Amino acid sequence: MSKKLIPLVLIAILAAGGVYKFLLSGPAEATEKPKIDGAVYVLPKDFLVNLADDRYAKFTVALVLAELPEPHGEETPPEGYGAMPEEGIVRGIVTDVVGAATGRQLSSTRGRKRVRTKLLKELKTATDLEVHEVAFPDIVVQ
Repeated sequence: MSKKLIPLVLIAILAAGGVYKFLLSGPAEATEKPKIDGAVYVLPKDFLVNLADDRYAKFTVALVLAELPEPHGEETPPEGYGAMPEEGIVRGIVTDVVGAATGRQLSSTRGRKRVRTKLLKELKTATDLEVHEVAFPDIVVQ
């Protein structure tokens, strides 16, 4: 009889542990770092830029910022512009950096990464924005 009792006691202990783990202990602490550290802001107006090799690119730009920008206040931004007060300066930097690239660079993953890295460096140097990353969600090169 004692040999039959040991497996039953083990099953009862395991069941009690499972009940505690899933029902009574509460949610586990999230220890993973978020994949995107900040807020994503997509500049609302597309870019159409002449490239260094007489081709052109049409694309959108997304910035991963420490926090979303405050609106312009009570004044209305120009048509196609968003809430970021520095948006005109950001658009100028994007146009300059991407315009210096070639269609071949923007058509390859490695080339786009180099352009995004240079763009990130320029944005950090020339603006007060706390930009963590730059992305081109949509891009067409012709």
